[in-house]
Amino acid sequence: MAELICIGAIAGAFGVHGEVRLKSFTAAPEDIAHYAPLTTEDGTRQFEITLTGQTQNGFTARLSGVTTKEQADALRGSRLYVPRERLPHLADDEFYHADLIGLAVFDTGGAAMGRVRAVLNHGASDLLEIEIPGQSATVLLPFTRTVVPTVDLAAGRIIADPPEGLF
Repeated sequence: MAELICIGAIAGAFGVHGEVRLKSFTAAPEDIAHYAPLTTEDGTRQFEITLTGQTQNGFTARLSGVTTKEQADALRGSRLYVPRERLPHLADDEFYHADLIGLAVFDTGGAAMGRVRAVLNHGASDLLEIEIPGQSATVLLPFTRTVVPTVDLAAGRIIADPPEGLF
């Protein structure tokens, strides 16, 4: 089965006619509709998407086969996926978040620092959430060229030069 990449999530119903509130995780948020059909994680449902408006944190949309508020409410929290091969190829210095998750992180001296748990973005730039071995706490590492000069997907590792005192 093709590798699936999450590109959106349903935040709940919008109105009473089956529209949903949709969060897009694509670089240009409105492009989510161009990747349709999108599937649920388990692959049991597929949707064509028509964007109908904007909300504070996303879009309002119609999904094929969803015509009532109850059907839309039942989809709340569902993540929407697309096969990886349908995504555009990236430049050498760009990465899909899914490719970064799980990579080992080393400092510039070669010492292991941890593993990427998640990629977060709260507006300014991406942050790598790093799991530190033997600790329950995580560290947020800015994902910039200065702090992360090397991402080697083939080797499954990231070389980082974190600000002093971060780790």
